[in-house]
Amino acid sequence: MFAEIAKAKPPNLLVVGDGPRQERPGEDALCAAARKVIERVDWNCEVRTNYAEKNMGCGRRVSSGIDWAFENVEEAIFLEDDCLPHPSFFRFCDELLDRYRHDERVMAISGDNFQFGRKRCDYSYYFSRYVHVWGWASWRRAWKYYDAQMPQWPMIRNGGWLNNLLADPREVDFWAFTFDQTQQGKIDTWDYQWVFACWLQSAFCIIPNVNLVSNIGFGGGSTHTHRKNRAAEISTEEMVFPLKHPSNMIRDSQADQNTARLFFRRSLRSKAKTLLNIARYVVRNLT
Repeated sequence: MFAEIAKAKPPNLLVVGDGPRQERPGEDALCAAARKVIERVDWNCEVRTNYAEKNMGCGRRVSSGIDWAFENVEEAIFLEDDCLPHPSFFRFCDELLDRYRHDERVMAISGDNFQFGRKRCDYSYYFSRYVHVWGWASWRRAWKYYDAQMPQWPMIRNGGWLNNLLADPREVDFWAFTFDQTQQGKIDTWDYQWVFACWLQSAFCIIPNVNLVSNIGFGGGSTHTHRKNRAAEISTEEMVFPLKHPSNMIRDSQADQNTARLFFRRSLRSKAKTLLNIARYVVRNLT
C-alpha cells in the first residue's frame, strides 16, 4: 500500500496507527515495524503522525484518527493498511473532491466497486446509498455528522425509517440488527456509524464504474475479514480520464440491489442462531 502512495507522492501524509495489544506477545514489534515504513518517504511531503500508545481497537482508533485528520485538513483520501489502490484511484478522488466540495448531497467518494465487471452506466461513476470504505475520500463538512455513539438510533429504531429507506425486508432486518449491535457496542467498528450518518442526511456515495481498490487483508491475522469471500482481493482496473460525469444525480437502484444481495441481507441461519442465543439466555436466567 505504501508503495502505491509513494508513486502518487502526496504533499501531505497523515498517518494513524493503533497501539499493540498487551495480551498479544510480539505485537509491539509488529506495530513498530509498521510505523517504520513511513520513514521511507523520500519526496517533498509533510508527514504528520497520530500513534496510540495502547491499543484502542478498530472502532475508537479509526474514528478518532479520522477526527484528527479533519482537524488538520478540510478534505482527505483514506486508505487502510490492507487496501491496495490502483494508481488512478488518487486522481479519481482528487477530481471529485474538487467537483463536489460544496455539494451537500454527496458525503463520500469510494474507490470500491462490487458489480464484478457489470458496467452500470456509460459514465465514470454512479451514485449509491452504500458507503464503501476500503479506499475512500470525504470532506470535513460531511464528517461533522459522524457520531460513533449513534444517539439518534434508539429514537428512530421502531418508527419505520428503515422500511421507508430500504425496499427489501431482509435488508431492513440486516441493518436494524447491525445498528442495534453497533450502538450497543457489541461490534468493534466505526464504519456502520458512518453509513448511519450518511443515511440520516439522505446523502449519496460516489462509486466508480470500475474497481479501484483491492482488499488484500483477508485471512487469520485480520480484524474482521477472517475468511476469504467474493469481495476478497478483487482485481483493480484503470480509471479512464477525463472523467465522464453523470448528467443527473440519481441513485443507481439496480447496482444497490446487487450490492445488498451480496452483503446486506441476514440469512435464515443467522437469524436462527440469534434466536437460539436469546433462548439460551432466557433459560439460564430462569433456572
